[in-house]
Amino acid sequence: MKLIVNALIIFFSLSSFSQSVETHVYAIKTIDSLKLDVYTPEKLSDSTKLPVVIWMHGGGFSGGSRDGVEEQQLMKYLTENGFIGVSISYRLLRNGAITGFGCQCSKEEKLFTFAKAAEDFLDATNYLIQNSDSLHVNPKKIIAGGSSAGAEAVLSAVYMKDFFIEDTSDYENIKYAGLISFAGAMVDENYITKENAVPTVLFHGTNDNMVPYLKASHHLCNRNEIGYLILNGSGVIVTRLEKINMPYYLFRVEGAQHEVSSINFKELDNIKQFINNTVLDSKVIQTKRLEFKR
Repeated sequence: MKLIVNALIIFFSLSSFSQSVETHVYAIKTIDSLKLDVYTPEKLSDSTKLPVVIWMHGGGFSGGSRDGVEEQQLMKYLTENGFIGVSISYRLLRNGAITGFGCQCSKEEKLFTFAKAAEDFLDATNYLIQNSDSLHVNPKKIIAGGSSAGAEAVLSAVYMKDFFIEDTSDYENIKYAGLISFAGAMVDENYITKENAVPTVLFHGTNDNMVPYLKASHHLCNRNEIGYLILNGSGVIVTRLEKINMPYYLFRVEGAQHEVSSINFKELDNIKQFINNTVLDSKVIQTKRLEFKR
């Protein structure tokens, strides 16, 4: 049974950012109070509703935070460009785990971790929809985004909730408008269909040794290791999106490894333009960018 808590709201202003920030508890899972920070441009009228980017940080499901330096910088960019920014915490199930999240972590544990992170992302989305009026959120323009572990969870939530979650009735009202993934991958790209596909932004290094760019094992584990789990990275996802004629923006860094999971702030204007054209204006645009590792 899910418990949504509305009581805790912490409000403060960052005048240098020209934005306000509210912290909400969106769910309680056992001993974890899961929070999200809502970044809003200042001086909005009561009736204004803006598109929103919900961001899930990386960190191997063991670390990272919703208010890290990169996350705050991204939120600042969003509010300065006509969006609501939301950065969320989620259950870090591998925190303190002896087996980590590599080849000593079993396939079953990895899938369980993906499932719970996807569930948290969906619960955070539900919270925003339920409070869309007070939070100035346009529930029809919700863009899911994440980095590394966060990107894996976001791809699972947007495209594979029927695989990971037995009863999805709590999430029937969720329809994402777009997706942003920095070095993410998914278990089965065939779960992307014409019915659920959305304009998708993908950044990935071709030699990523943790989250594969194409179809390969997570962390490049050997077949005889308990952590052997095949994932499908950005290169495979793009091929699937091409087949069903859906918009995408692929930024491939030839020879790069997992460092591409960091938010590429130099490319945010191009991402924003793609989102404006495809999510807000419903154009079908398919873009492939290639950069070589320096």
